Amino acid sequence: MKSKTQLFIELWEEARTRFSNQLSNLKEDDLSKKLIPAPNSIGFLIRHIGDVELLFAKNVFGAQDIKVIAKTVIAQKDTGEWTNLEELLEYVQHSFLMIKDIIEKQEDKDWETTITTKEFGTKTKAEAFGRIVSHTTYHSGQMAIIKKYGS
Repeated sequence: MKSKTQLFIELWEEARTRFSNQLSNLKEDDLSKKLIPAPNSIGFLIRHIGDVELLFAKNVFGAQDIKVIAKTVIAQKDTGEWTNLEELLEYVQHSFLMIKDIIEKQEDKDWETTITTKEFGTKTKAEAFGRIVSHTTYHSGQMAIIKKYGS
């Protein structure tokens, strides 16, 4: 029988394919695409996903050794600087590995522990985990639409 943590890892990896499967089909020219009047580019959304994954690893799951400067969260808007595909791919690979590593360290009892953040209040770690899964897939859907219809 699998542990809760093993099941959550499987859920995370499968849900994140909605994002990661898109990355291999991107070209640097795609990064600046937007769907007007929406303000965010594909490059911004990639960086934002990485920023939020790192923030979750640190602030929700307790990976205190993670250093993160969540530029997209700080700026709260697309600054137009997210145009280097190689850097963005490295960043989100790093964020994936960091959140996966800290999730793997959770024990079954940890999923019922409550945490409080200013962004979404008090939740169990399991509920918070649902937030990061849906956050990544939500923005992945935006990316797919922007790539198809944006300019």
